[in-house]
Amino acid sequence: MSTNPVLNAIHTRRSIRAYTDDDLRDDVVRDILDAGRWAPSGLNNQPWRFAVIRDSTTRERLAGLTHYGAIIRRSNVCVAVFYNTESGYNRDKDMMGIGACIQNMLLAAHSLGIGAVWLGQILEKKDDVNRLLEIDAGNELAAVIALGRPNESPRAERISLEDLILKSI
Repeated sequence: MSTNPVLNAIHTRRSIRAYTDDDLRDDVVRDILDAGRWAPSGLNNQPWRFAVIRDSTTRERLAGLTHYGAIIRRSNVCVAVFYNTESGYNRDKDMMGIGACIQNMLLAAHSLGIGAVWLGQILEKKDDVNRLLEIDAGNELAAVIALGRPNESPRAERISLEDLILKSI
């Protein structure tokens, strides 16, 4: 484990899919969203937008749109992250920025003792998500993040760095 707090957070963060019943305070959720807001983006266009879903009925309906609905049902809060196409300038670069935004949020959650997981399979039903949340088509679903107080401590293995380096010139 590194003594550097950023490296330590990167090395110890895990995808958490089981949560306690403890509620998340609004200020904690805002801190997580704010961390996402500070992600880098091309031309500083900040193409991300958020929908915070606390309502259990809405989360239940959202859960019905993915194979991973049990995670959404167990979560305390979900954050739907959208690509705001009007603010975009290059889809590939904008999506990289949104990925950085999501990673910032995952690391912030971890640093605050909150469990989180990035859900992507729900993208197969992105139009249904927009309808459910009453979000206009100018905002395209990029991910859903489930949040809650962790009720598990999963382990994760990584491919060795040597096996990932294609070339070192």
